[in-house]
Amino acid sequence: MIKTLNKNSSIDEIMKALHSDGAVIVANLVDDEVVDKVLKELKPHYDKQGTKFQSDFNGYTTLRLYTVPGKSRASFELLAHPRVMEVCDAVLLPHCENYQVGSSTAIEIYPGEKKQELHRDDDFYPKRIPGVEWQVSALWAFDDFTEENGATRVVPKSHDLREIDDIPEDDVVQAVMPKGSVLFYMGATVHGGGANNSELSRGCMISTYSLGWLKQEENHYLSIPREVVDSYPDQIRRLLGYQSHGPELGTYPGVPDGVWPEDD
Repeated sequence: MIKTLNKNSSIDEIMKALHSDGAVIVANLVDDEVVDKVLKELKPHYDKQGTKFQSDFNGYTTLRLYTVPGKSRASFELLAHPRVMEVCDAVLLPHCENYQVGSSTAIEIYPGEKKQELHRDDDFYPKRIPGVEWQVSALWAFDDFTEENGATRVVPKSHDLREIDDIPEDDVVQAVMPKGSVLFYMGATVHGGGANNSELSRGCMISTYSLGWLKQEENHYLSIPREVVDSYPDQIRRLLGYQSHGPELGTYPGVPDGVWPEDD
């Protein structure tokens, strides 16, 4: 099972469960109003391009949007939530000077969708360093997650890098949680979307946070226009990658720490 904590749980409790099991749920971390604001801003984008990325892996009864920060300013409240930042600090900062958003994706799984193939989010990186997590993810529930509507399937303790093909179905559990909750899981934790056997869709937003010296999964510099990024708060611009890592990596000539000035 996945341990479920409440929003008043300490970061030590969260990290103990995350390090042990590779995943942990913090229930009711934000109010429904926060989620509803994000959904309202994403709806026109879902209507326009939600089916664009359908595939065998993503599903054919699922809507998906990439680069959520470029489509919803309300999403900043989730992207840079203080508890999320605490988790990222604990997982990533021991191995880097700063971290960044690797990807941010919104997903709506509709009735009839089959369960997704089990996978690791960080498998696109070609190498691993023992004891170092490349990234950590925060999956926000935009609806109540139930077994029937496709709550995310997770294999606890699978951040030990066991072979995915050897994982029996009995080891797979579902992240059942109420709307406004967040599922934290390591980049190496095996997981996948669940089958939606209900009559309603279920949605979420997944943001991955990676070590600052790694290449990001999404290219925010091309997917979000510069004039739009310039209007973002400093913390969000930094999370999207607009900062150097240390004094030399990713520098922008003439700017002290590689971050564009607000009124450039």
